Amino acid sequence: MGKTVRGQRIGILTAGGDCPGINAAIRGVGKTAIVKYGMTLVGISDGFTGMIHKEFRELSEHDLSGILTLGGTILGTSREKPFKSSGKSKNEISKPVLIREHYEQMGLDCLVCIGGNGTLKTAHLLSLEGLNVIGIPKTIDNDVWGTDLTFGFDSAVNIATEAIDRLHSTANSHKRIMIIEVMGHNAGWIALYSGIAGGGDVILIPEIEYDEKKIAEYLLHRVNDNKPYSIVVVAEGIKNPGKDCSSAQYLSKRINELTGLESRETVLGYIQRGGTPSPMDRVLATRYGAAAAHLIAQRDFGKMVALKNNDIIPVPLSEVAGKLKLVGPKDPLVIKAMDMGTSFGI
Repeated sequence: MGKTVRGQRIGILTAGGDCPGINAAIRGVGKTAIVKYGMTLVGISDGFTGMIHKEFRELSEHDLSGILTLGGTILGTSREKPFKSSGKSKNEISKPVLIREHYEQMGLDCLVCIGGNGTLKTAHLLSLEGLNVIGIPKTIDNDVWGTDLTFGFDSAVNIATEAIDRLHSTANSHKRIMIIEVMGHNAGWIALYSGIAGGGDVILIPEIEYDEKKIAEYLLHRVNDNKPYSIVVVAEGIKNPGKDCSSAQYLSKRINELTGLESRETVLGYIQRGGTPSPMDRVLATRYGAAAAHLIAQRDFGKMVALKNNDIIPVPLSEVAGKLKLVGPKDPLVIKAMDMGTSFGI
């Protein structure tokens, strides 16, 4: 790569939903930028809202001490989408223009955006507005295109797997069907990984359309095969004609109607997003943060740091924006799970 540029002033923000590992990424960016490159780190409050209202403070190396293991984000976050139409009046300055003006007024040489799909799309649009931007992918859903892994995912899978482990004893004791719903509106990565890790008998994900009757037949077959209990792991975004209830509640009702078997549902919810990041997420977030600082030093902007075959590489934000990484029906893990007798309702 080219010559490194020291002493730059960089802003950093976290946007979208919180997840374990964000603070580790902030630390990775900040410590590398300050210690190795003599840069100044500027923390932006509450995502893109902070850029719109020019709410920020300089962060020293001391400010980054003790945050590696913390969940959440020390900068705060929001789901502000500055390029989304807000019905502004004719005389009102648009949010992207405000962000560009404040970027210049704050004397920033680059803005680091830590977030998921929406954040990275906004980061790309800001780069088209002339800002120097670097993206860092985070989401428990693991659905950011262009990277093998996002930090936050491993922690969420650990939490979901522990919950499934605990349900096994209750399911066995009461000879019930236990249904656990995990996060994943569009992508079923958490359900797939935790379902396999936790020994789920049925795994349902948004990418694979399931047949209720096939699930019922499978569960009845298990009972007839002297397997009196079953664990069903579902992503929240699976087909749910119930509308006024969760996917797990709908499925519990339908299984009872179709099989007569007693079933209970558990919705894990936001528990998956909180708490201390796993060691793997701390390491990955730190690697992403350090790589982002290196790109800034080389003034290689408009990129997202990504994990490919265990190497951290830059990927153009233009290739990432607006895309989702979904579980394919031919995904090797899906095939392996089916080979072991796991049902996907097909």
